Amino acid sequence: MSGAVSGAASGAASAAVAFPQDRTCPYHPPAAYQPLRETRPLSRVTLFDGRSVWVVTGHAEARALLSDGRLSADRTKEAFPTPTRRFKGLQSRRAALLGVDDPEHNRQRRMLIPSFSVKRTAALRPRIQETVDRLIDEMAARGPEAELVGSFALPVPSMVICALLGVPYEDHEFFEEQSRRLLRGPEPADVEEARRQLDTYLEALILRKRTDPGDGLLDELIATRLETGETDVEELVALAVILLIAGHETTANMISLGTFTLLRHPEQLAELRADPSLMSEAVEELMRFLSIADGMLRLATEDIEVGGVTIRPDDGVVFSTSVINRDEEVFAEPDSLDWNRPTRHHLAFGFGIHQCLGQNLARAEMEIALGTLFRRLPGLRLAADPDRIPFKPGDTIQGMIELPVTW
Repeated sequence: MSGAVSGAASGAASAAVAFPQDRTCPYHPPAAYQPLRETRPLSRVTLFDGRSVWVVTGHAEARALLSDGRLSADRTKEAFPTPTRRFKGLQSRRAALLGVDDPEHNRQRRMLIPSFSVKRTAALRPRIQETVDRLIDEMAARGPEAELVGSFALPVPSMVICALLGVPYEDHEFFEEQSRRLLRGPEPADVEEARRQLDTYLEALILRKRTDPGDGLLDELIATRLETGETDVEELVALAVILLIAGHETTANMISLGTFTLLRHPEQLAELRADPSLMSEAVEELMRFLSIADGMLRLATEDIEVGGVTIRPDDGVVFSTSVINRDEEVFAEPDSLDWNRPTRHHLAFGFGIHQCLGQNLARAEMEIALGTLFRRLPGLRLAADPDRIPFKPGDTIQGMIELPVTW
């Protein structure tokens, strides 16, 4: 069959592939996605509710579609696809940044861009380094064993995003727990209650800051956007929820899974130890290789012809980042770690207007955290059988649930 074909006719061979699925190895795509790699660039998958949607697995096609205004990120649209049952109840909730389209998205993003610039991130590096050193000091004092997620991977980005936003770190156990429930449930009621708890907490914090301001990003937004009427409390709460969760969950998972992956690849780790200047390239390659945020969702609003098929209005579209970032046409030997490959064009941070706003900060945190960890603890190694160390299921951000180490 040549030319564009309808959504109903194409990809029948892979229609039985369920999405998302658990990984069998924490740093490789699920083995069950192999048919998707073989039927690039687009095919069909089935969501939890039986709905068939397009899955994008080709790198070039993903970049084109993520820049296409005919795909909507507005999850409040009735036909917008839901990845798992537990997220169904959030579709009607007001979203921010990731879940809105232009012009609303552009207005929200403009409010935040200055706080996540390269210059602002560079100014934060000393604080990140101080945080990392202090946490390693505490681990070393308690050592020679630690559970790395709770003692290092999670506190590093939590402390940084709290300082950036102006959220009291003493409340970290509360918002970390609510973030866990929001992303992993297990039930829809858990997800909805976690969002309600976060909304209530942040609304109270914003109201408090209106009379007793601090020096964080929330305080800036209150003074320059809320009090001027450019935004309201509801939108500011929605923005704060996204920033708080994305600001610690994603980076914490990259630090934990990145550490595990490096310990399982001793030759590549030895290269890093011998030449620490490779850390920037290593972080990019780890972002590509791990692709922890797998499954960006969109809804077609018009006909779109791409990759030999026609996506129809109200078709759901999912982007399998873990497969896209292993496209052999772009990345030679994609299933191997290679610090020398050009990887700046990976899609781990997304692409187009919704590309991750905090990517400069995330890169800085990962470079400092991983580089300092392996420099200061040269004997770092796993303290348990790697096959028995638990990692997260495929329907949430990928990472380690716990990571026992010794040195």
